[in-house]
Order: sequence, then C-alpha cells, then structure tokens
Amino acid sequence: MTMASSPRNASILVIDDEEVMRDILDTLLTREGYRVHLATSGEEGIELARSTPFDAAIVDVMMPGIGGVGTLEELKKIDDDLPVLMVTAFASVETAIAAMKLGAFDYINKPFKNDEVLVVVRNAVERRLLKAENIALRQTLQAQHHDFSGIIGRSGRMKQVFDLIIQAAPSRSTILITGESGTGKELVARAIHSNSTRSDRAFVTVNSGNLPSDLLESTLFGHVKGAFTGAVYPKKGLCDLADKGSIFFDEIGNIALETQAKLLRVMQEREFMRLGGMDTVKVDVRIIAATNCNLEKMMQEGQFREDLYYRLHVISVYLPPLRERKDDIPVLAQHFLAKYSDENSKTGLELTVDALDLLTDYDWPGNVRELENVIERAVVLTPGPKIGADLIPEKVRASPMFHIPRFVVPPEGISFKEVITNVEKRLIESTLEATGGVQKRAADLLHIKPTTLSEMIKRYGIGPRRKKVEAGAVLGTSASAPAPARQLAYPAANSPREE
Repeated sequence: MTMASSPRNASILVIDDEEVMRDILDTLLTREGYRVHLATSGEEGIELARSTPFDAAIVDVMMPGIGGVGTLEELKKIDDDLPVLMVTAFASVETAIAAMKLGAFDYINKPFKNDEVLVVVRNAVERRLLKAENIALRQTLQAQHHDFSGIIGRSGRMKQVFDLIIQAAPSRSTILITGESGTGKELVARAIHSNSTRSDRAFVTVNSGNLPSDLLESTLFGHVKGAFTGAVYPKKGLCDLADKGSIFFDEIGNIALETQAKLLRVMQEREFMRLGGMDTVKVDVRIIAATNCNLEKMMQEGQFREDLYYRLHVISVYLPPLRERKDDIPVLAQHFLAKYSDENSKTGLELTVDALDLLTDYDWPGNVRELENVIERAVVLTPGPKIGADLIPEKVRASPMFHIPRFVVPPEGISFKEVITNVEKRLIESTLEATGGVQKRAADLLHIKPTTLSEMIKRYGIGPRRKKVEAGAVLGTSASAPAPARQLAYPAANSPREE
C-alpha cells in the first residue's frame, strides 16, 4: 500500500492493450497530479503490482491473454484492498458486473467522459486512503492498549492470533496454546497475561518437561516438613506464587498422569494439597498451557487424561509454523538484526537481497527460534555492514527451492497430466540433489513417506544425475518462454540412496 498524502498524488496502475486508451488515461490522470504506471497486458500489470504498490488500478475488460477478469483476480490476490476499476464497452457490461461480484470497485463504460473517469478514480483513491488511515489508527490504538510481549508478525495468520489474544485475555478461561517448538508459545502466554485483569500480578512459568514427577509436584504445590528426605522446612510452591495471577505450563503433554490428576483438581476446585500434607490450600490462578504434542492422540492412547484435556481445551490458540507465514520472515529478520546489532555494538548492518531470499525460501523446521539463531550468528561473524549469502548457514543455503516459471498455455493446448508428471519428476530430482541423494531427508523435505518417494523414483526411472537441474526447464518450455526471476542449481548427487 502506498502512503499517498492526498488523492491527487496517488499512484495509479493502468492496464490496457490499446495504445490509444493508455495514452488518453495517462494524459488525463497525469494532468490531475496522479502518478501513472502503464501496462500493455494483464501479465505485465500483474508483474508490476507484485513489485510496486498502487492506490488504484484501471483494467480493460477485453484483453488478449489473461483477460480483464483474470487480471482482477490476480491483483486482488496480491493486494485485496486495491480498488480496481474495470473499463468496458457496452457489449461487455455483463462481464463488468461479474467483475464487480469478484471485488472490482466500479466500472467505466466506453466511450467515457473525462469527468466521469476522474470522479470514479477519486472515489476509489479516497476510499483506499481512508481505509489505510483506519488501519493505521487501529494499529496505533492496539499498540497503546495491548501488550503483545514482543510477538513479531504482520501476516494474516498472526493477525488472527493477535485478535484471539485480545478476545480471550480478559476472561478467566483456561487457554491451550498449540504449535511446533520455536514458534513463540510462551510469548503468546505472556501476552494473554499482560492483557488480562491479572496483569499486575505474577506470571509464573512451569517447565513441565524438565522435572521428574515428585519434584514437579513439590515445585508446584510445595511440601510440608518431613514430606521426603531433605524436607527440613515447609515450603510453598509456584501455585502460591501465582495466586491471583497466571501460571503457564510449558509442554504440558510431558506431565505424568498422577500429576495431571492433581492439576485437574486445581482447575476444577481451585485448591490443592502440599506434598506430604493433608490440608487443602485455596488458590486463584489462571492456567495457560502450551504443547507441541497431539494431546487428542495422547488422550486416545491413554497417555493424557481425557477430563484434563477438555478442561484445557476451553480456548485454543494455534501458532502457525514459520513456513506457513513466510510474509513475516523479513520483518522478523530485521527485528533480530536490530536486536543483535545493539548487543554487539554494531551499527548500519543490513541483509543483502540474496541473503533475505535464502531466509524467505527456507522452511525453518526450528521456526522463529532457528531464524533468530541464524541472524545472531550472521551479526557476530560479519566483517562489514553487509550480511550476504555467505554468512547464511549451509543447511539454509542448500534447502531445495523449486521455482516454476510463469507458464502460458499455447493455442493448441497442452496435456495437463504430462505437465504435472514432469513437475513431479523434476521436483524429486532437484530435492535429491539438494540432499546429496539421501532419500529419507528428501522425503522429509517433500513431506511424503520414504516408501512413497522410493516408489516415485522407480516409477519415473530417476537414477544417478550428473547434470544440474535448471528451474526454467521444469515445464519443458520453449526458448522463448519467460525465465523465472531466480534460478538455483545444486551439486549433482552420485545416486539416490536410502539412509
């Protein structure tokens, strides 16, 4: 989204295959103070929109190639808030109306009057700017009134997490945070506490997986004198410390069944007994739990209490892995870059485009924690202000990045089945090259079973490869076909092998 200060200096994208129409709209809009960018086809306009933000777009309905409606759909995928105006002849008004149902802002009939065009464009841009101002105001108010405890994310997935935190935090309900290791579950727990009515009381973290059962119970509930060898003095537990506040159980799936029963009593009755004691202790704590395990499966296997599972599962917050919110990688990388630049007294550091591309393409099995470690390492080791691809660890650089170029179906048509088969074969080949021919690792990267990969290797007759795979050859395109933006090749594998 551009930050135009007024409708007059807004940025407008004009997509029309007719040179005369492009010239007319360019002259008309430029005279009014708009910054105009011209595209001769839907494909060209889509590429421009991917690299440059606009305040509005004007798209001709009848164009060869992708066409006006197809262009509209692609533009809305890139920027759903972009107001798109459709230009149509009288005979294609029905198409324009259909485009309105797909999200077009308005349509203009040919031949059009200049004043009519300017009014519609002005309305579109003003709505765009008003919406941008509302979003900025909402974000400002959110920042003023909500504490997200350092959670970084601007993607749609993370906005859903922020909204759920805001909605759930004021209640007393138990909250279960799920997600892979390294996604930031404790940060979400802290944000829930910080935005609750208990924010001025203690937030206590229990590392559930690090303690044996008896020691965990003593840590949680305290013990009386003589409860066990060495219990010379009575001792209060973490539940006492968290009274009127929140207690966070990290990796709650690791808690033993006997301790689960006692934790359930705390949740149901708001009371517990100290280890070795007979008296009940009343407590008011809010329980927030997190796990990277499938608790439902553990429950079915008898490893997790059913009653505790349903007590925990009142409100569930799912934290998506980093590979599912790659839009957040650049902002996370910049955040960690600033953090570790300060810690290491280095100024003016920046990531090169190649380095950022590598970070964005990598799947991050260790999630945000792994990304943070990579940035910290790069900051410490960089000899100058530029952090390039050479400072990115080998495992990140060697991850398979499979790029399919934009593909235009020829007039005579094409066999869909053959194209998909070719894509599958080349993807397997490039992944095997990236893993040095290790089938198990390749299967993990492709998220398929090793046996499935082995069968596909046999079916496609994939053997030892000496030639580097070119991304542009994936679909068997002709020499005139557009090349992908970036092509990467990997060392040839001696032969696919199992490990």
